[in-house]
Amino acid sequence: MDRFLVASSRRLLTLRTAPIRYNGWTCRVGAGVGAKLHPRLRHGWISAQMRFNSTNSATSNSEKAPQQPEDKPYYVTTPIFYVNASPHVGHLYSMVMADVLTRWQKLKGRAVFLSTGTDEHGMKVQRAAQLQDLAPKALCDANAETFRDLANKADIAHDRFIRTTDPEHRDAVEHFWARLLESGHVYESSHEGWYCVSDETFYPASAVEKRVSPLTGKTFTASVETGNAVEWTVEKNYHFRLTAFRDRLLQFYRANPAWVVPSTRFAEVVDWVENNLTDLSISRPASRLDWGIPVPDDPHQTIYVWLDALVNYITTTGYPNWQSAAVAAGTEQQHTGCWPADVHVVGKDIIRFHCIYWPAFLMALDLPLPKQVLSHGHWLMSKQKMSKSVGNVVNPFFALDRWGVDTMRYYLIIAGNVSGDADYDNAIIVERYKKGLQGGLGNLLNRATRPSNWSVREAVQAMTKTQPPSLLLRVEEHQEFVRKAVPKVDNQMKALNSSAALQTIMEIVFETNRFFSEMEPWATSKNGDLTTTQQTVFLTTESLRIVGILLQPFMPEKAPELLDRLGVEPDKRSFQDATLYTDTSYGTPLVPLGTGATNSLFPQLPVED
Repeated sequence: MDRFLVASSRRLLTLRTAPIRYNGWTCRVGAGVGAKLHPRLRHGWISAQMRFNSTNSATSNSEKAPQQPEDKPYYVTTPIFYVNASPHVGHLYSMVMADVLTRWQKLKGRAVFLSTGTDEHGMKVQRAAQLQDLAPKALCDANAETFRDLANKADIAHDRFIRTTDPEHRDAVEHFWARLLESGHVYESSHEGWYCVSDETFYPASAVEKRVSPLTGKTFTASVETGNAVEWTVEKNYHFRLTAFRDRLLQFYRANPAWVVPSTRFAEVVDWVENNLTDLSISRPASRLDWGIPVPDDPHQTIYVWLDALVNYITTTGYPNWQSAAVAAGTEQQHTGCWPADVHVVGKDIIRFHCIYWPAFLMALDLPLPKQVLSHGHWLMSKQKMSKSVGNVVNPFFALDRWGVDTMRYYLIIAGNVSGDADYDNAIIVERYKKGLQGGLGNLLNRATRPSNWSVREAVQAMTKTQPPSLLLRVEEHQEFVRKAVPKVDNQMKALNSSAALQTIMEIVFETNRFFSEMEPWATSKNGDLTTTQQTVFLTTESLRIVGILLQPFMPEKAPELLDRLGVEPDKRSFQDATLYTDTSYGTPLVPLGTGATNSLFPQLPVED
């Protein structure tokens, strides 16, 4: 073990990358071919990458946890996705959830950082490449681009697309490994147990069972948790003393009861730590797995794919060069860039890795833990798990082309389920579109802005500059409803419940439709009742203006178009503007409103079945 400590410390002196700091912040973006720098990174901080040889990177066990300023960028991550197969709708769901959370914080004026990417090492990828007679890197290059294309197509405003084959990520993993060695929590030992290639993890005997394949009729041993096949494996490798962190983990869980959303899944995490915790194998023999990052100075071992993958969340923040960057900036405090993550968005099947292994690794290195983990359910079809063999896998590219980007984003968020699984159904997509978007929001916008017997601009002027001494009772009631709905949406987003938040926004739409129909402005305008007409038209368009502002994180194409049609200036579309009577300038459309259904915000679907 001593030779590894010496060699690994020596390796720390040749780290190959460092981030550029700007105004005290470090977050790494733009790595790899086709990466992009988003305009929002100019909110007082920016980041980039530069190749260099660091002489200030060596660390020791005495290193303390870095500082965590409260005004750091709001950092959200998606899981990084395996490249052994093509993306499915579940990957798209994770991306959209993370994107909505990030855009919401940006709407509220906070600097943000969103990271997504691909997990490219491990036995699954190695075997997939062998089956296709490809070199692993060639398979990774092709499939990583497919995931990057999906993120771009779905309008995911990611600041970094990380690949675990990126050189700077390998630097970060090697540094992380060396620090684990220094911590004294790594040892060598023989290991035997049930290994699952699909899940890339060992399972204890209590977590496997005999099953019968519905396709072949053959009996096999499978994980109780995931149903994937396991195989008995005996090998010598490195282990992490996970059991040494049992009490610290449980204490952390008790001190942070909202750390995992939903709470039911948090209970599963606690139960696992209390009843199933064992030390963790963190390497595999290179004779079995050579597609990965070799253990520094031990080429016979490959670093465990999950240890490799989890480190991606700090690679994107500039790790391990936090301290060298702070020195270069002339600051005494060591900062952690965007770290800790404000939210890790993960599927329910990988919660153990993110909520047990990951915090334990970070505890071993005295690094800050992520602030929250949002774990969502899976997407089924006809109540069955999507499977290529069954033929019920939804291709996300086809779905986006068929229904449109914002329609799919809307459907996934409003119909998705954090606590349980959701059932994907084209008929429900059509129903949601017709009722909520076309018949609800789009139709209301047309009814309020297209008629020639009143002027939206004049109604806005009358109600914001010379408010009448009293409002009609029905107007007051609806005004109070809208006023209460906005903080409700904000609280739901704070609770990471984007589905409930979107439903609340749509309640404003449905209630405003009801209000507009009851007030009958077409009749009051015909009868010369200007006061009633202007109060009705104003509160209707005011409700639409607020809805348009709140919908921007969910529907980044259609929401701005809605605001354009209302005449809301681009600099008056923040969360702070989502308050009644705050905007006195709108009412003159910035774009042609058009006529007929084809020129509506949500036209008829070209295909419904």
